[in-house]
Amino acid sequence: MMPGQATNRAMFWRIIRRLLGANRGRLFIILLALGAGAAVTAALLNLQVDAQRRLTTEFRAFGANLIIAPKSLGAYPAAGVLLNQSLLGNLPSEFQGHSVISVPSLYLIAELSLTAAGKQSRMPVVVSGTELEKLPQIFSTWDFGPFVIPGRTDTFVPSSRASGPCLVGTKLASRFRLVPFEDIELKNGAEKVTCKVTDLVTTGSEEDSQIFIDLPAAQQLASLSSRIGLIQISVDGPPPTIQQFQSFLAQKFPEVDVRPIRQFTEGEAKIYNRISGVLTATVAIVLVLTGLCVMAAMTNVAMERKMDVGLMKAIGGSMRRVLRLFLAEAALLGLAGGMLGAAAGIFLSVGLGKAVFGVAARPRLIVYPVAVALTIIVAILSAYPLRRLASIRPASVFRGEA
Repeated sequence: MMPGQATNRAMFWRIIRRLLGANRGRLFIILLALGAGAAVTAALLNLQVDAQRRLTTEFRAFGANLIIAPKSLGAYPAAGVLLNQSLLGNLPSEFQGHSVISVPSLYLIAELSLTAAGKQSRMPVVVSGTELEKLPQIFSTWDFGPFVIPGRTDTFVPSSRASGPCLVGTKLASRFRLVPFEDIELKNGAEKVTCKVTDLVTTGSEEDSQIFIDLPAAQQLASLSSRIGLIQISVDGPPPTIQQFQSFLAQKFPEVDVRPIRQFTEGEAKIYNRISGVLTATVAIVLVLTGLCVMAAMTNVAMERKMDVGLMKAIGGSMRRVLRLFLAEAALLGLAGGMLGAAAGIFLSVGLGKAVFGVAARPRLIVYPVAVALTIIVAILSAYPLRRLASIRPASVFRGEA
């Protein structure tokens, strides 16, 4: 670096320090306006980012958002209109960094009978064959226990016969007055399967009257080896990601139908768009008001610095360099106000989220640099009144005419 350039740079920052310390009261007002604007902006932006992720998480708790089904739904469960189980192994476990949970299902009607002595109940029930261990992952709002049936205080002694586990809906368990580890027999034509009641399922919907068994047992019961009725998929991502994943599956598996569960995907998109629209509009209004406040202060600054500008121009300073000084001052004020205000705003959003949404918002680090950058931009744009200094003539200033 040339000695002259080093001297000019040192002088530049020396003048900046003098400008910042010339009127500390006005400096405090500008910093206060920028800091308050940055705080509100960071708080609202953090709520907006947190709302998107929380909505995604909350809607995923209701279950699948995509379904893979056969192209033609004919006389179910005819093997010709069912899915091949090999399709399940070709589905990805994640997409664009978002986890994907796939749960197969095979539904059929079977006759339920109890194997305990003294029980001769027989009744047709809906049986769902699935991967039992994945049900809590995809349906996190379901209650899988404990096993309590009103009016039953006795326990059942497990039989010596080997049988697979099954989950029973609360309504069905209450109707048959089942107890833990009781064996039940499911029969469909010549096929029959014995399973052991291990857990209750409370869903608040029609699943409370169903029996859930392992997929291989359901396939044996339906005489449909390596066949499944549909695949329920839960994608842990926002609506655009779900739509992209749907298109990806439709292109990769053209022989099946890939359909979204629209009441979830569309509902999530509508709610988020409304929340995002309100918060974005509020952020824009806050930034405009912050800019107007700073612009008013900068107008007074321009009036106060006529003598300084006249002196700078009189000793050979170009207007470009003079304006660069004031823009640098505005940017530094924006940086300081943005850093302090954004930090306070992110912590403010934690309590604000609890007050508005009932759940404390998580601080999102991506919000901090965005809020600081927006504050710097507002500070620089608010320095527009300083352009009036370009028309000042040194002679007029010194004669007291400007």
